[in-house]
Amino acid sequence: MMGVEDKYERNVGVPVLKTNWMEKIWEEHDQMDRLHEECGVVGLLQSEDDHTAELLYYGLYALQHRGQESAGIAITDGDKTRWRKEMGLVSEVFGETELKKLTGHNGIGHVRYSTSGESDVENAQPLVVRYRGGSIAMAHNGNLVNAGLLRERLEDAGVVFQTSIDSEVIVNLIARYSNEGIDAAIRRTMDLIKGAYALVIIDEEHLIGVRDPLGLRPLCLGKTEKGYVLSSESCAFDVMGATMVRDVEPGEIVTITAEGVTSAFYEKKERRASCIFEYIYFARPDSVIDGVGVYQARKEAGRILAKEYPADADMVMAVPDSSIPVALGYAEASGIPYGEGLMKNRYIGRTFIQPTQAIRELAVKLKLSPMEQNIKGKKLVLIDDSIVRGTTSKRIVETLKQAGAAEVHVRVSSPPVAHSCYFGIDTPDRNQLIGAIKSVEQIRRIIGANSLGYLSPEGLVASLDKPRANFCLACFNGEYPMDVPVQKNGNGSDTRFQRLNGEDHYE
Repeated sequence: MMGVEDKYERNVGVPVLKTNWMEKIWEEHDQMDRLHEECGVVGLLQSEDDHTAELLYYGLYALQHRGQESAGIAITDGDKTRWRKEMGLVSEVFGETELKKLTGHNGIGHVRYSTSGESDVENAQPLVVRYRGGSIAMAHNGNLVNAGLLRERLEDAGVVFQTSIDSEVIVNLIARYSNEGIDAAIRRTMDLIKGAYALVIIDEEHLIGVRDPLGLRPLCLGKTEKGYVLSSESCAFDVMGATMVRDVEPGEIVTITAEGVTSAFYEKKERRASCIFEYIYFARPDSVIDGVGVYQARKEAGRILAKEYPADADMVMAVPDSSIPVALGYAEASGIPYGEGLMKNRYIGRTFIQPTQAIRELAVKLKLSPMEQNIKGKKLVLIDDSIVRGTTSKRIVETLKQAGAAEVHVRVSSPPVAHSCYFGIDTPDRNQLIGAIKSVEQIRRIIGANSLGYLSPEGLVASLDKPRANFCLACFNGEYPMDVPVQKNGNGSDTRFQRLNGEDHYE
């Protein structure tokens, strides 16, 4: 017998949203056609338990853009460590009841978007490890390139792993050397691991922040009236009542206790290699990373893009939200008026749908609705921050033209993404990156744009007003700052490494 929903499907031609359809709305579009940061971390040590859990909650809320898959908080009162972590957004994982159970003056928090490791609660962070001398909890942003080899060695030594994430390798190594003291244990661990990481760690007395020697992943230090804060981004400080002190330097260990802050370097390299995609897309525009204001950098990128790829158009518009500052800069430099052409539905959140082809076709319109009165009959400059697979760009261009746009000229505030990342960014296999397998002209035809222009690597670096050597541009040029795993038929990696920079590598 045909149900009401099936009749509606037959009569209207569009499937009805059913409550038991359990696929994320952007699984096939926004989530698969964007680069994603792995996670965000935050830490807070206070002189007393003055709403520590609530402040960490606010900090994670400010970092929610860095991961929407799971969230967690671990707090110690100097005697006992308590924690909660679950799948879902920060507001879904923590309510008033849960936060009241997390008592203590020293804590860390984590939001996650998975790259390495499966998507389940076992892989949520922080990770808490108990050992003979007490316990430690750790939250990690980034990815190790030698995690597989270290994991094998630990398993050979009798360590039993509870998760599939490389973060557990780090916390097990720290616990393994903990009899030497927390500072020595961290130093020993840092000597072994290779990759990108920003770590926040607590034991009964310390809050510790660690940044990888190249500064690939961001980490900064802030101060409150009663203590100190560590965060992936400075945007968390305002909501936590903290002021920015400085960025944690590459290769630095920052140790915070009741007595204050101490700093030590476990490794110093001559060059930095901060992830340039933080400025393009990942970071919130109100953050400042390594002395560069994200909003101003994006706006300057738009100005440079207008000079490199001008267009004959009536209006400049953005794919919301990260591209808005770029579009404002492009409009300012080109003299073409800025206007809104796409309305973002901000209430979709974690809506679930059935992954049918019909719904996939409607996904862009559900997330981004065209404003016909603003775009009909106009020649548009559409600003986006990147094109990964090209599927979303294609559907947005189609949507704008169906809504009456006369022409759509796409401008991208980054070079073509042509190489996979191994440092904590979720990128597809290289053969699925449209920038790796197609020319700019081929991409233009595929997405249906009237013209297509990418910001040059030189223009991108110029927008940051820092030396090119300070940034990792490997996703654009394949020049990795360290040895990376050898791909196996484009479907994974093993423990062998390419020799890319003359350093020792594992076989």
